[in-house]
Parts: sequence; C-alpha cells; structure tokens
Amino acid sequence: MSLRHDEFRVIRETIATRGTVRMALVPAVVFAWAALVGGFLLFGTPHPLAVIVSLIVLMAGFEAVHALHVGIERIGRFLQVFYEGEPDGPQWESTAMRVGPGLPGSGVDPLFTLVFVAATLVNLVLTVVAQTTPAEAAVSLALHVAFIVRMVRARLAAARQRARDLEIFERLRAAATPHLDPPTV
Repeated sequence: MSLRHDEFRVIRETIATRGTVRMALVPAVVFAWAALVGGFLLFGTPHPLAVIVSLIVLMAGFEAVHALHVGIERIGRFLQVFYEGEPDGPQWESTAMRVGPGLPGSGVDPLFTLVFVAATLVNLVLTVVAQTTPAEAAVSLALHVAFIVRMVRARLAAARQRARDLEIFERLRAAATPHLDPPTV
C-alpha cells in the first residue's frame, strides 16, 4: 500500500470517528443537562446560578458538536480536492456534495440546533422557577439569548462552509501545482 492510500484511509476513518462521536455526544449532553435540571428541581427551588450552570452544559455540548462538524466538513473538502481530482480517485465527497438535501428544509441539521435551542428555552424557564431578582433574570435572559444567537450564527456559517472550504482548497491545490510553461521554439 502506498502512503497516499494509507493517508486517505486514515482521513476517512477520522471523518467516521468524529461523526460517530458527534452523534453520541448530543444525547449525552442532553441527558446530562436534563439530569442536572431535574436534580435542581428535585431538591427544591434552584439557586439562580444553577440556571447558568445548566446553560453552560448546553453551551459546552453545542460548541463540541460544532467543532466536530466544522472539522469533518473541512477534512471532507480536503479529500474532495486532493484525492477526488484524479480520474481514478474516489468520488464519495463529490457525489455526496452533488446530492445535497432534497426538498427545502428537509436537510439534516448536523449541529442539532433545534434540540439545543429547545433545551435552552426550557432552561430559561428555570429563571422563573429559581425566583430570581429582576437583575438576575436580566442577566440570565441575556445569556440565553446570546447563546441562541450564537447557535443561529453557527448554523448559518455551517450552511456556507462546504462551498467556502471547497474554494479555499481548490486555490491551495492550484497554487501547489507546478505550472509548466510551454516550450519555446
């Protein structure tokens, strides 16, 4: 086996592993968050800081999912440009990119944004349950809204990432490919 073949295999395994971790991470984060919130509610009125602690769990989980997704996409575009540019090379990334989602709005949300937004809104309800002061409620609301804005921005950026990364890798490949001048007669 060639070094190029080994590199391709390892990179595809990296994509598969990160994809699996992302799929397992979301339920684990939601379960941890729900257990934390449930514990707060079970043992009495939660402290106002408990609302922030449970929000941090959601934020950390989302950022991990986002980082995994960005990495997977970037590696996929690398493979597409540097391995699928050959006539006999693999075609998985190019084919998958051409297929895309069928109907508008029917695509998969690789960041699980709706799950995280729903959990964030439920978490915001804890602000009321925690009997916060107006100042604490304002801080809690601001943090929750900031996180929702972050998720929306990340989702919008993720929607543009494939095309942007593909363009960048194509420029890099073009710059790395030696351009031979035609022979002069």
